[in-house]
Amino acid sequence: MSNGKYFYSKGEGNDGYIKNLEVLSFCEMDGTCGMFQMALYRTEAGRYLLYGACFAAGPNGVGVMISDVTDPRNPVFIKKFLPFDIDEYPTTSIPKIQIADDKMIFALTSGGGPGVLVGDRAKVKSLQGIMIYDLKEDPENPKVLGYWDCGVPHSMGVHRFMYNGGDFVHLSAECDEFEGLIYRIINISDPTNPVEEGRWWAPHQYVDGYPGRTVDHSAPHNPDFMDKGWLHGPPFVVGDKAYCGYCGDGLYVLDVSNFKRPKALGQLKFMPAFSSRLAGARTHTALPLPGRDLVVVTNEGERYGFIKGGVVTQAQAMNNLIMVDVSDPTHPVMIAQFPYPEVPEDFPAPNFNVYGLAEGSKGGPFGPHNVHEPMSNKPWLEQRGDVVYDCYFQAGLRIYDVSDPFYIKEKAYFIPPNPTKKFFPFPGPMMAYTEDVVVDDRGNIIIDANSDGFYILRKTYED
Repeated sequence: MSNGKYFYSKGEGNDGYIKNLEVLSFCEMDGTCGMFQMALYRTEAGRYLLYGACFAAGPNGVGVMISDVTDPRNPVFIKKFLPFDIDEYPTTSIPKIQIADDKMIFALTSGGGPGVLVGDRAKVKSLQGIMIYDLKEDPENPKVLGYWDCGVPHSMGVHRFMYNGGDFVHLSAECDEFEGLIYRIINISDPTNPVEEGRWWAPHQYVDGYPGRTVDHSAPHNPDFMDKGWLHGPPFVVGDKAYCGYCGDGLYVLDVSNFKRPKALGQLKFMPAFSSRLAGARTHTALPLPGRDLVVVTNEGERYGFIKGGVVTQAQAMNNLIMVDVSDPTHPVMIAQFPYPEVPEDFPAPNFNVYGLAEGSKGGPFGPHNVHEPMSNKPWLEQRGDVVYDCYFQAGLRIYDVSDPFYIKEKAYFIPPNPTKKFFPFPGPMMAYTEDVVVDDRGNIIIDANSDGFYILRKTYED
């Protein structure tokens, strides 16, 4: 304890910053890579197992990490699970993962794996879709059930998606005749033979509707592409509505009472006033709060390791979390902005917009990343609609009281110490970037920290 604050340290001069939370534990897993998105699973025997998609981080990076977090003060790393032969599919990576109804589903994207694509692209095999596994029989050794391919080789494949159990998986996925990811609904009632049930797209994405228009699905993202409207997602389905974070197009609300033919109900744009040009997905996530006609929308920031010195030559627009009233789904209304994350008194920078940037740079595209996602068919997750948890990249975990949607209050934060080695091949300084957050039904808060392991925390304040 120091100056009334608890620190978790990685060494002299490398402390974390914490408010109204305590660190129960830290697990570096096998020390070979970090996790990107995480998913929690509670077995029939009451074990809490954590699965993490590793994305791609060099030859050892691709795969799914499995850890036992039943005892939050003593997490136990179990194994790394590699579902495909990386030599056979050298550019394939796993960005996202979902678990419900004893099924584990993960996304596959190509072009971002550890292999370097050289020569004739047509001769290089890749996977781009979703893989479905059974966890019920042996959750430490998942059994493959099926694979669905998006049909666009060497593309982003599937990025984010929602699976809340049942027969349908809701994807943001590539599709050959469209530019950027669209909403695709996959029927897995027979998991050995997944089939597409329906799809929806923004009208401007339909390439085949424009004479002479072509698209390179394997082209890297750039600021101009990020300005366009395409589904980052996940498409968050509650009842007969889907809420979609659609990058430059902002928020779309869809009628999905018929999965074969989703229909647009309403839209709310956030550009140009919000969403920085150098940031990630202009509109990232649209999270409906349980039991409320409210959706929290996030405009993604960026990891400053991507930003080279001299690149930030002008001010960047604000990236933030936004509260939207969707009581009338045909007319979504922004009713509040979340407060700027509190900066610790002894933090090495005056704010998070300049932290980690080269001296003399303009304030960078700082902003949030992933939020805790309550889902009704995942009873092992906290299901509250009055609290929002967000991993805010270099600002760490932030916890907000949203019981009053017009007057949102930050209640707690945790900025991890900087990692001591790099797993992900990002340039720039070794800074702690929090990526994802999962909160279980016991009140344990799990965050992962990019080039590091995962932390388990608990609140020290009364809600």
